[in-house]
Amino acid sequence: MGSSDSKEKKSGLSESFIIGVIAIVFLVVGYQTALFIHQASVMKIAANRDKPDTVYVYLPPDADDGISVAGSPTVSKTDGRVRDGGESVAVERRNASHAPRAEAVRTNVPGMKVESFRFDPNTVSVDDLCRLGFSQKQARSIDNYRKKGGRFRRKEDFARSFVVSDSIFRRLESYIDIPLVDLNLADSAAFDALPGIGGWFASKIIEHRKALGGYSYKEQLMDIYRFDQEKYDKLKDLVTVQPEHMTPYPLWTLPVDSLRRHPYIQNYETAKAIVLFRENTQQNEWTVEALHNAGILDEIQYARFSPCNVLCPQ
Repeated sequence: MGSSDSKEKKSGLSESFIIGVIAIVFLVVGYQTALFIHQASVMKIAANRDKPDTVYVYLPPDADDGISVAGSPTVSKTDGRVRDGGESVAVERRNASHAPRAEAVRTNVPGMKVESFRFDPNTVSVDDLCRLGFSQKQARSIDNYRKKGGRFRRKEDFARSFVVSDSIFRRLESYIDIPLVDLNLADSAAFDALPGIGGWFASKIIEHRKALGGYSYKEQLMDIYRFDQEKYDKLKDLVTVQPEHMTPYPLWTLPVDSLRRHPYIQNYETAKAIVLFRENTQQNEWTVEALHNAGILDEIQYARFSPCNVLCPQ
């Protein structure tokens, strides 16, 4: 006994003391772990509330590409849209029901601070997308779509993105600013990106711009061979002709050889008649309407020329 007591005294620590210390360490580690799990759970619940990854869907009446399961709506194989009982339906997104504790967290934890400002979804940075209320994952998904050649031509295109919820779109809709393509400034790449255009029509749009001396109104696109009303209707809301970028056509100063190359004149006789009209009438009578009344421009030529931006006589 004396030997055992002396060893215990030499060590300075009793067995019960060591066990107590270990127990306290485990309690502290367990508490910290539980606190971390609780905080992570709260953050996850709040994140799911502030940045939902789900989307609404809507199937147009003419879509018929779905597969169905008995008792379930038809889900499109190509885009995930929904039909119900053979008829198109708009599917409204709602928050799922949650346990009372989860609902308490969703109610009591302050929401994330988001901003609303004007932005172009085709050029806005990932950081600014996060400022607008998107998560890093959502913002990078939008950025990856753009890097792969994707483009948002209209606000509705942005709304259809898988990571743009209806609530966020409603908040941001009035701030979305997608610049229109100016027919007098755009290059062939900008025209090529328009729906239904492609490289051939893009080059023809530029050729026609040079021949006209600049576009005066959007409908002049339909002067181009095979550029019909249907093609125009698909992009008329995406293009513009801004007055400050127009170049007035110098109808009253050009010589015959220059006038005859204009798409709305096209022949020597009409060009010569315009020059003769200028030489034999007073300057205050030089108008496109006067050329029509004099029989120099026919009905079609007059209808095309009258909306044009013509340089006023000096």
